[in-house]
Amino acid sequence: MPAIPLAITNQGDGPPVVILHGLFGRRRNWQGLQKRLATKARTITVDMRNHGDSGWDDVMTYDAMADDVAALIQNLQIAPALVIGHSMGGKAAMSLALSTPEAVKALMVIDIAPVPYDHDYAPYVDAMRHVPLTKLERRSQADDYLAEAINDRAVRAFLLQNLGQNDNGLYWQVNLDAIESGLPDILDFPIGAGDPYDGPTTFIAGGNSDYIEDAHHPVIEALFPSATFASIEGAGHWVHADKPTEVIAAMETFITDNQ
Repeated sequence: MPAIPLAITNQGDGPPVVILHGLFGRRRNWQGLQKRLATKARTITVDMRNHGDSGWDDVMTYDAMADDVAALIQNLQIAPALVIGHSMGGKAAMSLALSTPEAVKALMVIDIAPVPYDHDYAPYVDAMRHVPLTKLERRSQADDYLAEAINDRAVRAFLLQNLGQNDNGLYWQVNLDAIESGLPDILDFPIGAGDPYDGPTTFIAGGNSDYIEDAHHPVIEALFPSATFASIEGAGHWVHADKPTEVIAAMETFITDNQ
């Protein structure tokens, strides 16, 4: 299966660092952090397949996402790169390290573990589908419709970052069909028969999040035997949004330690 071309923003000089966002995210969510990191490294933020400005495809497996990123690293001639991934992007980064270890010099995984989850994202997809975009003139109007199904204002604001506008009106810049059909794969994690990734690996958990639990550590250490763990207190699952200063500091240490 051919890799999907990925849209990127490339800033700075130094060791190459590839940053992968989570489900319903996009590379511009990392813009502020990227600007800071670009003083120390060549930072490359990525729109994952079916998100942002990247290509669309029916498949949303981690094997496919890892192939996309492996092709990007090869095309940019930056292997081995430091790879940082949050949530879905963290699982894609782990899949990349396990399947193509020569592409990954070191790995940072933010608030996700290589395990299945039972979180339910289907209501988000359904709520986004039911926004009558052709009848709306402004993005703010879409929030009123999302509010009928999603009480959390922060979640709505996050989802609305995927709302684009052109001469034809408003449109979603995320492939809802592919995400909906791919949710079982997105919530799962493929553990193949390959060798563990023994390169430097850092797991960063949000102190208020339950995505990385103590019970996950044996699974993590079996796949990533060099793994170290840290927690950022006061942060939920969107660690980089809740505590950007602390996340930048952790990333800077990761870059310095693995140049």
